[in-house]
Amino acid sequence: MVVKDRAEAKDYVLKKTKERGVKFITLWFTDILGMLKSFTITVEELEGALEEGMGFDGSSIQGFARIDESDMVAMPDPTTFQLLPWRPREQAVARMFCDILMPGGETFEGDPRYVLKRNLKRAADMGYTLYVGPELEYFYFQDSEGTQPLDQGGYFDLTPLDAATDLRRETVLTLEEMGIGVEYSHHEVATSQHEIDMRYTDALTMADNVMTYRLVVKQIALKHGVYATFMPKPVFGINGSGMHVHQSLFKGDRNAFFDKDDKYYLSKVGRCYIAGLLKHAPEITSITNQWVNSYKRLVPGYEAPVYISWARRNRADLIRIPEYKPGKENTTRIEFRSPDPACNPYLAFSVMLAAGLEGIEKEYEVPDPTEENVYEMTEEERERRGMGTLPADLWEAIQLTEKSELVRRALGDHLFHAFIKNKKIEWDQYRAQVSEYELKRYLPVL
Repeated sequence: MVVKDRAEAKDYVLKKTKERGVKFITLWFTDILGMLKSFTITVEELEGALEEGMGFDGSSIQGFARIDESDMVAMPDPTTFQLLPWRPREQAVARMFCDILMPGGETFEGDPRYVLKRNLKRAADMGYTLYVGPELEYFYFQDSEGTQPLDQGGYFDLTPLDAATDLRRETVLTLEEMGIGVEYSHHEVATSQHEIDMRYTDALTMADNVMTYRLVVKQIALKHGVYATFMPKPVFGINGSGMHVHQSLFKGDRNAFFDKDDKYYLSKVGRCYIAGLLKHAPEITSITNQWVNSYKRLVPGYEAPVYISWARRNRADLIRIPEYKPGKENTTRIEFRSPDPACNPYLAFSVMLAAGLEGIEKEYEVPDPTEENVYEMTEEERERRGMGTLPADLWEAIQLTEKSELVRRALGDHLFHAFIKNKKIEWDQYRAQVSEYELKRYLPVL
């Protein structure tokens, strides 16, 4: 739906549920890790839910509340109302995303959707609207127990009609039926790896769309008896899955990143935004790449960025500037290439925006672009150019984030501390494991 005014949207939802015979409404929200949560109400409860929200116990939701302060309220956002196409047409099921409130109606500061709204308001106070277009890669496997692929295709391969091709097609049609615009879809570099690109839109809508996209991809796969995963690096020796985030700031209808007189067609605002992302990239990486497995992807040799650099053409760099096409000023954008598709999109968009705005506010100077292949440079050459690196593992990333005033401000104290605590627990659990690699490498000789 395209209705944005809340009162008008509420009327639309009540009317639509009657017209389409909707019986159930699922209320969606995310925990701090970006895991989709939901509970379902009947249509008889809908009008009251739109007015006052629905209470629930938040004590078991990751990062939400302690047992002694567990009561919370899910307030549906009627502008996000959509029917679920994979559910029965009779007694249909719809969904709405929710904002999470305290029992007294106050905003819950640990709600990731609220965190993004707060950062977007900071941009709005500076006169900007953030638009994003993430490219989420994922794998199809025979099941969730292993990594047996569905196809042997490669990048942009036109394979005969097979299971994976049909899955992708049905996923695109389902997304469009839910009001999510799709630009194109294709096979990615790795075996059985695919990508569907959603049409560029404002950051809050896109974060909701990312959550929907991930569910739809998995739902369609499940329907056909296979498994889809957004795990960043499920298979050793081939490319992992990234979420390259195209982004730009607009002032009204004007792209604030565009300057026709600049060599790279980038305005000072655009350059400062890039400089902010480059400077703060290490400290936001635990948010954009939040899992132990995320760092198995961020290694040289598999198209994922490791070094902190930017360029126009080189896809090995952290930030790429897509080529400007005359007459297409509004398409001027930057592509931030390190995030992966298993992140929490509300938080990832928040910290990227915070880093970019910091660059604008403090007028950071962007370094010269790197048009050579950074992987072919010597370590001395990269050091001479002042080229830093992203964190090598989750523990290094956590330590950088924990010291980051920028991330703490972007996330707010509640979510910041809950996130750090959760990631430390994950790291402690991981480092105590004995891997198959260790058994094969050490057991025969030690």
